[in-house]
Amino acid sequence: MQHSLAMPKKTDNASSLPPAPQVQSLVSFLEHEPHPMIVLDPDYNILAANTAYQRQFGSGGKPFIGHKCYQVSHHYDVPCDQAGEHCPMKKAQELRGPDRVLHIHHTPRGPEHVDVELRPIFDEQGIITAYVERLAVVRSVSARPSNEGLVGRSPAFNAALSALQRVAPSMLPVLLLGESGTGKELFARAVHEASERASGPFVVVDCSGLTETLFESELFGHEKGAFTGATARKPGLVETAQGGTLFLDEIGDVPLGMQVKLLRLIESGTYRRVGSIETLHANFRLVAATHKPLESMMAHGEFRQDLYYRISAFPIVLPPLRERVEDIALLVNSFLQRNDAGKRTLTIEPQALAQLQQRNWPGNIRELRNVLERARLFADDGVIRAANLPAVPQRPATLPVAGATLAHVLATFTGTRSELAASMGMSERTLYRRLKEQGLA
Repeated sequence: MQHSLAMPKKTDNASSLPPAPQVQSLVSFLEHEPHPMIVLDPDYNILAANTAYQRQFGSGGKPFIGHKCYQVSHHYDVPCDQAGEHCPMKKAQELRGPDRVLHIHHTPRGPEHVDVELRPIFDEQGIITAYVERLAVVRSVSARPSNEGLVGRSPAFNAALSALQRVAPSMLPVLLLGESGTGKELFARAVHEASERASGPFVVVDCSGLTETLFESELFGHEKGAFTGATARKPGLVETAQGGTLFLDEIGDVPLGMQVKLLRLIESGTYRRVGSIETLHANFRLVAATHKPLESMMAHGEFRQDLYYRISAFPIVLPPLRERVEDIALLVNSFLQRNDAGKRTLTIEPQALAQLQQRNWPGNIRELRNVLERARLFADDGVIRAANLPAVPQRPATLPVAGATLAHVLATFTGTRSELAASMGMSERTLYRRLKEQGLA
């Protein structure tokens, strides 16, 4: 069988390449892999690429074999670590094992988030002679203006997205933490879409504003005649989520009495409809979210400790918009190109955009969207100007959730400092600053 894997031509420095049999073995292996994969030498040169890579990342026939990976993927003149990014090759060399990172690559379709995994290849003497790199485009997010879904490319956003990509394929419960308006439902949906349950339902439970009785009926369903007004059997949201993901939004608002039944559901995987004695079996992946400081609530007896440890197996702190200044232009252009209900597609002048980038945004992305919707009404000529924007509000006091969450996660996390930063959706520099502010550094 003839392989279509791209291979380098023989050059004067061919002695630096791995032995021919080793390269040919990699060729045979990679060509049958569905994921885009390339072979690199220790000097960052691309030695070979399978058909999947050529199909997804081949830039209109532009050569890439023999070129540096950072030139092709990032258009850099130096390796990623010298350009301020995490370099998986350098890390894999230090670890003498695989490394994985989320990067933004240049592709024929424009900039895209790519999950990169790099594995070293050793010779008989234990010397690294090559690396195999597997690439997977992250479909649930856009690094360009988009009509829907998650949008962003800032370091803080990418750190949260990287943590999401790590946990999504598992069945671990995910707890999304962060201020109101940071896009927790979009992140929850992205967890679902990157999981093995993507073909199943994604069911949202809004936990705020529900009484204990109403919450139980909504979650578990009820039988006919279970209470006044129950004129027919109604399936609950747990039943609706069978085979998919159950998203408990604002779980900090769940009534204390109902927390016991929620804990029993999570621990046993069973429940009963209101008014029924029949035990039903649940089958869902749990994602929860809150903007409230659950640790403080536990200390005051407002949230059960056992429930907290059940739902917080993998906490991800979503960064506030003020830590994503690089994303504001991207978000603005995304909102303005969304032509809902026949609205005009608008543009924004540079002075107005600069003003938006200087704001504190206590209401985060939700507030940004509302400001743009208001400005739209004054943009008679289709251009949003600085004069169309509302006055800058006074900066509010810092919300307590980040500090309270940080203390608990720091005490329980067993990974490295960089891994902790990634799981909390922030850069390592921001994490260090937060630790100093809280007296934890």
